[in-house]
Amino acid sequence: MAIGLTPYLRFAGDAREAMEFYNAALGGELSMMTFQEGMNDGNPATADLIMHSSLFLERGIHLMASDSTPEMTVTSNGAVALSSDATDEADNAVLTKWWEALTAGATIEVPLEKAPWGDSFGQLRDKFGVVWMFNISAVQG
Repeated sequence: MAIGLTPYLRFAGDAREAMEFYNAALGGELSMMTFQEGMNDGNPATADLIMHSSLFLERGIHLMASDSTPEMTVTSNGAVALSSDATDEADNAVLTKWWEALTAGATIEVPLEKAPWGDSFGQLRDKFGVVWMFNISAVQG
C-alpha cells in the first residue's frame, strides 16, 4: 500500500482560476466539478463554484482544491512545501521551473537561493495567497 499526503486548498470563489494557474505553472492533469455538476445545486450563489478539483502531477504529486460556499469562512491554506531528495539533477530543474512559474503575481517572501544548510531554499506567497516553500537539495556528485 502506498500512502500519500495531498494538500487540499480552500478558496473564496477563485478555485477555478487558481487551479488553472497551477495547471499551467506545474503541468499535470486537471479535473474540476462545480456544485451544480456535483450536487445539482441550482443556487445561483454556488452553482458555478468549484465543489472539487484535482491536479495530478508527476510521480504521485496531487493537489486538490474547492471553493468555500458563502456561509463558510475561508481560512489560511497554510503552506505547500516541495523538495527534492538530492539524487537527480533533473528534479532540481523541475522544481526551479515550478518556482519560476509560480512567481507570476506572487510576493517573494524568501528569494530562492543557496541556504546555510547547502540546499537552495525559497518561499513565496502566490497571487491567491497560498504559501509555497521550495527546498532544492544539492545533488551529491
